[in-house]
Amino acid sequence: MAQHELIKLFETNQVRIFFDDELEQWFFCINDVIAILTGSKDPVDYFKKLRKRDSELDAFVRGTNCPPHQFVSSDGKRHNPKCASLPDMLRIIQSIPSKQAEPLKRWLAQVGASRLAQMQDPELSIDQAVADYRRLGYSENWINQRIKTIEIRKGLTDEWKRGGISEEIDIAKLTDMMSKGWSGMTTREYKHHKGLTSQNLRDNMTNMELLLNALAEQTATDLSKERDPKGFDENAHVAKDGAEVARNARRDIERRLGHTVISSHRAIDYIQPKEELPFPKENDDDK
Repeated sequence: MAQHELIKLFETNQVRIFFDDELEQWFFCINDVIAILTGSKDPVDYFKKLRKRDSELDAFVRGTNCPPHQFVSSDGKRHNPKCASLPDMLRIIQSIPSKQAEPLKRWLAQVGASRLAQMQDPELSIDQAVADYRRLGYSENWINQRIKTIEIRKGLTDEWKRGGISEEIDIAKLTDMMSKGWSGMTTREYKHHKGLTSQNLRDNMTNMELLLNALAEQTATDLSKERDPKGFDENAHVAKDGAEVARNARRDIERRLGHTVISSHRAIDYIQPKEELPFPKENDDDK
């Protein structure tokens, strides 16, 4: 089950949600999710009792993990229920002792087991990625190209780490710098251009966009191996040079085509929604 499928699950059951532009995350009303998964007519009281039984959950909810958010009901009344991001919402769901929550819990267990297996055999991660892209409706040509870009991206981040870039915020800055360098937009600007929120930008790039982004990253990787940069400033200079190569290629292609190759189209636009979510099926013995 992908993140967007979980979001769709909650949406169809009228869970109040909002998107935080700064964090680039969806947040879900905790009481609404509890009402769906338990059938409780008083989810507020149910959640209070749940927190009393689970001290760790109570401490988790009292922290900054579950901020209140204002919603306005159809009658104009304002409500400020606690909300949780998708990972935090899944943590809460694991504490709910309800049969209705069991399919989701079993799915989470399967995901955990698969992830542990992938840590032991990284090739399984690639196999899973291919299977997921196929399930979502991507073409074989696009999938092959996307998998190659994952390999190229990993090579670049390994180079950055070798050059002393270990903080996620610095990796994000270098990534933005390269994106701006070849496409003219930062990662966030690029996502807005495609109308994306929490979706992965690269999963929504056209073949040409993937190629140009990969050209920038592979060039930066090779330059890094030659120059052996140390620290943020030296790595930033290499990143800009890699992006410049892709920018020049983009401009030449656009000049010959007569139009831009930076597209507002999203791969997700061509994916048909699934009628059913891949919850584990119940056996007759489980009923």
